[in-house]
Amino acid sequence: MRPTDVQRLTVGEAADRYAQMVRAKTATGALAPGTAEVYTRDVHTFAELAGPDRVLDDLSGADVDEVLLKFAAKPDGRRRSPSPAGPASAPRQSPSSQSRFRRSLSAFFRYAAITGWVQLNPMRAVTLKPKQRGGLRAERRALTVEQADGLLGAARGLVEAPADPGRRADQRTELRDALVVLLLAAVGPRVSELTRANTEDFFVNDGTRYWRIFDKGGRTRDVPLPRAVAVVLDAYLADGRPVLDRGREPKALLLSWRGRRLARGDVQGVIDRVLARVEPERRRSVTPHGLRHTTATHLLAAATDMDAVRRVLGHSDLSTLGRYRDELPGELEAAMRVHPLLGRE
Repeated sequence: MRPTDVQRLTVGEAADRYAQMVRAKTATGALAPGTAEVYTRDVHTFAELAGPDRVLDDLSGADVDEVLLKFAAKPDGRRRSPSPAGPASAPRQSPSSQSRFRRSLSAFFRYAAITGWVQLNPMRAVTLKPKQRGGLRAERRALTVEQADGLLGAARGLVEAPADPGRRADQRTELRDALVVLLLAAVGPRVSELTRANTEDFFVNDGTRYWRIFDKGGRTRDVPLPRAVAVVLDAYLADGRPVLDRGREPKALLLSWRGRRLARGDVQGVIDRVLARVEPERRRSVTPHGLRHTTATHLLAAATDMDAVRRVLGHSDLSTLGRYRDELPGELEAAMRVHPLLGRE
């Protein structure tokens, strides 16, 4: 039951208390660390946009609408600005990020209503439509074959890249950066699955290298690595990781140059560094989740068994694959050229 007395907390106070609750749930295993990180980040962003000194119970549906619009226009800090104009020209929040932020607010206000921080949940009075905040259609997220080839070629080129004269030997990250991009593009893990990976999660069975991935639901899946990826993995483990290892993270696969486990927020920077080595005509900015989309789109376009793709991505339901499927230029023409009733032309 809801408390009868409403606590007149400011937005900032409520955000801090909510973040404490989320961290407590994580400690008990009730929330996955990745989910808790998203909730905490989003509620503090909400406090910043709504005004931390305002009283939470005074916010109306119109106030939340205004916050959603501000968030939609907020530059995406994970993605570099394509022009020298600076933050003003940086890419705005993607439709998927906007939807995630709205879900985080809904969870926050449900808790606020139950706890007695608000009399009425303002999310019920929100009227802003996705089209109004620029989030009706998701932007194209899968790279084309040419764009993906350019990125993967640049990643493989890092394996033989000459030493950077401006960087100490124990700060070289070329092999790590190549491995990050190849794993994201070839296997399509969630970024949290990538950063949580440990060296012991990779093993060989009957001559094939596998990655045992621990997903967000606590399940595991063993995914075979393409030979080109396995070669870079072995090179990184032999020559790349030892120079980054400071003895602080003995199990972590991916290390920063300071010897810490690579953070989720660092992965976009790795992708951007590799993208900078791609020819301009084949270069397009992409997020870690965009590379997951790229994996799924091209596996499905190549008529890979849908259940195999589901298992690679770590989904329990085949229907979920629909949101990862982007149309590719020329795929209809290619399909008709090898029509099953007429044969290959």
